[in-house]
Amino acid sequence: MLTNKINVLLVTALATAMLQACGIPDMTKKTADTQLPEQFKTGVNEQTSSANVKWQTFFDDPNLRSLIDTAVANNKEINTALQRISMAENEIQARKGEYLPFVKLGASAGGEKTAQYTRNGAVEENLPIAEGQAFPAFLGDYQFGLFSTWEIDIWKKLRNATQVAVYEYMASSEGRNFLLTNLVAEVAHSYYELLALDNQLENLRQNIAIQQNGLQVVTQLQTYARTTALAVKRYEAEVAKNQARQYEIEQQITVVENRINTLLGRTPQPIERASNGLMDIKPKVLNAGVPSELLQNRPDIRKAELELKAADLNIDVARANFYPSFGIKAGVGFQAFALKYLINTPESLAAMVAGELVAPLVNKNAITAEYKNANAKQVQAAYEYEQSIINAYAEVANQLSNIDKLDKNYQLKRQQVDSLVKSIEVANQLFISARADYLEVLLTQRDALEAKKELIETKQKQISAMVDLYKALGGGWQS
Repeated sequence: MLTNKINVLLVTALATAMLQACGIPDMTKKTADTQLPEQFKTGVNEQTSSANVKWQTFFDDPNLRSLIDTAVANNKEINTALQRISMAENEIQARKGEYLPFVKLGASAGGEKTAQYTRNGAVEENLPIAEGQAFPAFLGDYQFGLFSTWEIDIWKKLRNATQVAVYEYMASSEGRNFLLTNLVAEVAHSYYELLALDNQLENLRQNIAIQQNGLQVVTQLQTYARTTALAVKRYEAEVAKNQARQYEIEQQITVVENRINTLLGRTPQPIERASNGLMDIKPKVLNAGVPSELLQNRPDIRKAELELKAADLNIDVARANFYPSFGIKAGVGFQAFALKYLINTPESLAAMVAGELVAPLVNKNAITAEYKNANAKQVQAAYEYEQSIINAYAEVANQLSNIDKLDKNYQLKRQQVDSLVKSIEVANQLFISARADYLEVLLTQRDALEAKKELIETKQKQISAMVDLYKALGGGWQS
């Protein structure tokens, strides 16, 4: 009998669904365009992308590796992302539970007095509870038992919602990987900036020493009336200017150290580093691979792809709201008007089962709007996926070009510095022999200082470009 009723409800649900489907607005999903050029550079036979190299292997400096390791473990933003991943995982568990039967254990107690001049009152007046025992004026109601509700997932609404939660969980994991890639790159950038500042400070101190020697020379020459007080004052001013510059660089060093400590999730403290070898570092030659590898290696692209899959399924979830829902309610337990009769069997044994069919009919504005929003979000997610691919390709192409130009730039600046360093000694000898003006010596020293400063900056840019290319290719999150 119960099976027949359920079959009737199912047939009715299907018939109603067919009618409801006629009122669903027409929507069009967007298919993302993931086409990329076959190569980053024409005519280049690329090897496997360097993004597959783990950061522990990619970075040679043990001090930097130690800093990154600490940052990965302690960074507050990464740990916050881990909690978001945990919440997304819990959401999967919650969604799975929605399409399983809910079973509850419950108990209740109450009572009522029925008015005499009503149908129930008349029944109680003329029908004894037991032989020789009339209904009491205040009738109790005690019950306990198991109660169950179950929505049958005919249209896969609940199962699709669970899969959406799975995709969102996977997307949050990729989001964490993207944060990790950025964190590794940011720590590396700051570390090499710190090394560059140390070298700038040492370069400045060396230049100050040269100028102080020059000051002693012009002071002696003034004693012998071979130069004027103007030359002495100009040298003194130049020395004072560069000495003041030292404090600016020292402050920059403090700021960068504190930035690194913030990334590492700790309070300010000295940063262990080896600054002497900066100028000897040769940036690694990275393999860009083929552009299509970006789709697998870049966490932000993978995150966008998973979000698109979730948006696709969310349309199906929203469409199912137009269809009727079919639920079953059931219960079994004991019920009696007095506690002393509550567990009497079979007199107090009670059971209930019912089927329920509900379908939206009038005023479907809310579910229509939800369906339209789901479609709009799918189109939005598709565009964001395409944009993430375009951005990734552009970043790699820019860094490949940047590395090539910086290498040529560095070679020429290296020649400039070598020439200016040699010219300082020549200028000093000419000045002592009265064949050059003191201004020529000062300008030569100033040019050499500036050229060495630019050379250090270019070396830092070379290393940063290497790190940026590694990040652009999708490296840095593997552990």
